[in-house]
Amino acid sequence: MLSKLLSRPCLPRMRIVQMAAHLSNGSTSNGTSDTGTSLADLPKSWMFTSLLPPDSRFPTPAASHKTPREDIEPRQVKSALFTWVRPEEVKEPELLGVSPAAIKDLGIKVGEEKTEEFKQTVAGNRLLGWDVEKEEGGYPWAQCYGGWQFGSWAGQLGDGRAISLFETTNSTTKTRYELQLKGAGITPYSRFADGKAVLRSSIREYIVSEALNALRIPTTRALSLTLLPHSKVRREILEPGAIVARFAQSWLRIGTFDILRARGDRDLIRQLSTYIAENVFDGWESLPARNSNEDDNLGGPVGTGVGKDTIEGPAGQEENRFTRLYREIVRRNAKTVAAWQAYAFTNGVLNTDNTSIFGLSIDFGPFAFLDNFDPNYTPNHDDHMLRYSYRNQPTIIWWNLVRLGESLGELIGSGENVDSEEFVEKGVRQEDADELVSRAEALITRAGDEYKAVFLEEYKRLMTARLGLKTHKESDFETLFSELLDTMESLELDFNQFFRKLSNLKVGDLETEEQRKEIAGVFFHHEGVTGIGNTEESARKRIAEWLEKWSTRVYEDWGPNGDDETRQVEMKKVNPKFVPKSWILDELIKRVEKGGEREILDRVMHMALHPFEESWGWDIKEEERFCGDVPKFDRAMQCSCSS
Repeated sequence: MLSKLLSRPCLPRMRIVQMAAHLSNGSTSNGTSDTGTSLADLPKSWMFTSLLPPDSRFPTPAASHKTPREDIEPRQVKSALFTWVRPEEVKEPELLGVSPAAIKDLGIKVGEEKTEEFKQTVAGNRLLGWDVEKEEGGYPWAQCYGGWQFGSWAGQLGDGRAISLFETTNSTTKTRYELQLKGAGITPYSRFADGKAVLRSSIREYIVSEALNALRIPTTRALSLTLLPHSKVRREILEPGAIVARFAQSWLRIGTFDILRARGDRDLIRQLSTYIAENVFDGWESLPARNSNEDDNLGGPVGTGVGKDTIEGPAGQEENRFTRLYREIVRRNAKTVAAWQAYAFTNGVLNTDNTSIFGLSIDFGPFAFLDNFDPNYTPNHDDHMLRYSYRNQPTIIWWNLVRLGESLGELIGSGENVDSEEFVEKGVRQEDADELVSRAEALITRAGDEYKAVFLEEYKRLMTARLGLKTHKESDFETLFSELLDTMESLELDFNQFFRKLSNLKVGDLETEEQRKEIAGVFFHHEGVTGIGNTEESARKRIAEWLEKWSTRVYEDWGPNGDDETRQVEMKKVNPKFVPKSWILDELIKRVEKGGEREILDRVMHMALHPFEESWGWDIKEEERFCGDVPKFDRAMQCSCSS
């Protein structure tokens, strides 16, 4: 019985065809990430739908395909992780933009974006991999998940307007991505919505996805943006519709586990966990070994290579493979939120359904990069309690990870008994419950300590680099990091612009107090000193004092002359000149949507893809405007979740 439960279930022929589809769909192509291949020849797979249970209403792709599209409506879907559903057909789609970086990373050849096949595929009008006559092959799907939204259980959510087309593996990098269309129509998970996306929010997601990737912040990606000229979408007002073709290593979220736990589906929690370890990550042995560092150094590197069935740790804290899986997810998210904090990115809606299992920035709604440094800022005008403010992001991500720990708690707490036949079949015996709960709580608590340590380690690494230092000293945290943030907040300085301007300074020009006070002015807004109770003298003095401490550390790391030229080059590699601030995106939306401009979209995307450059070969005046001071009345903009 145990072997039957733990072995991979026998797959019907249809699902074997899906798994093997990539063998007959692009395996003969010799394309690489340099030369690329066409969309048709791109190697494709459908592992997610081959290895996980579908919606019983449509047990096969053919059953879904035969169903009139208008008959696929919102409803509750149980004992399943997805529903086979095709995108709604659209009329005369207009391809507004394509990311060259995304084209390369997916292994698509340059120029393919100009073909009709590309245009129709990213609009959802053409299915690649599905044989209509034979009724077999790979088929699009929408995921089922739930979520905690603003701290309250929201029930079943799911891909209400996103439909995945296929997975593809870049033949050079060996990275597998899942290509998905957002705004592709109603699914069983649309609830009371229309399955559509508006152009406004689609432009924002299209740009920020690629901008974050260029900043080396883990993120989902955007391949293309398509306008639907015949689609009018009602939100607060009537708006044009759009589709973003986006991709990620995985679209699984903490909310995927939430819905299974809420429904008591313990078998599917185990099956999903196994799928993630074996098919999303690089196998059980790729997961982190028990962290043997002391409790105050849990952020240090850990080994891998632990066998699937190996148990590590002392009595009461025995770590099995599901604990290692949990810790991998914890560590990934700790590093991502550290990057958000180091680059002042605020997601705006960090519900559990917006928290990635892979540790990616995901689901871009009312996001923003900070303008003036205000830790309490939230870009979400519905977040009246500031739950998802910049300051709270590390805490909220951990809150979400605790919800994941609760979903995995039975598997984590079972320790070495995780594969016992009785536990697998029947669950926890009453007499073992207290021990299991105690172990799970201890391991989740230790994972929390590891989360904090990994977060701080990554944050210190990033901030050290942004300040142009080679090493991190413990005193830097208070003397440089904290004092700088306090100064920025008090003087209402622009976060990312401060670091770029700092990159231009020569330490030899900071020798005297008068020199430092004079240079301090470069950090002010164009209207002068701002912030309550500040005068120009007090503001210059405060920045000058910090510059003295910073220049002292530069000399310590770079030698007696500060090696300005080399240091400045290194600083400009990590301190962007351009980030897509809210006011820029707002202007971009108006110019594309209302003004009918098209070229501006490509120009802003080009800047977003190369944020560390000094210029972009466009219009110098416009470039400098986009990289300069945020207009006074456009700072700290907020927007809604409606998209």
